[in-house]
Amino acid sequence: MSAPFNVNAIDDVIHGRLRLGVMAYLAGAHVAEFNELKSKLETTDGNLSVHLRKLEDAGYVSIEKTYAGRKPLTRVRVTELGRDAFVTYLDAIEKLVNGSSVRPKKKAS
Repeated sequence: MSAPFNVNAIDDVIHGRLRLGVMAYLAGAHVAEFNELKSKLETTDGNLSVHLRKLEDAGYVSIEKTYAGRKPLTRVRVTELGRDAFVTYLDAIEKLVNGSSVRPKKKAS
């Protein structure tokens, strides 16, 4: 029996494309510099900043601003709460996909 279809189980904070990208990247890297994220996600400073702030406000990431010499350095780190929320998000997506009655058609031989 498949899991119940519950779209409300999807975390809106994580579900945005860039926020999902940040969380997915940090799931493996644990910490990343701002410019690294900007490059990997192919976005602008302003757009990334807005999405990082939303993740930070939710407690999913922590942001550390320091300097390397005279150059500003911003590091983003996934929090324990963020890791847990990301796993829960992935579980919810899996349940939606597995509970869907739509399956890809097999190619004819």
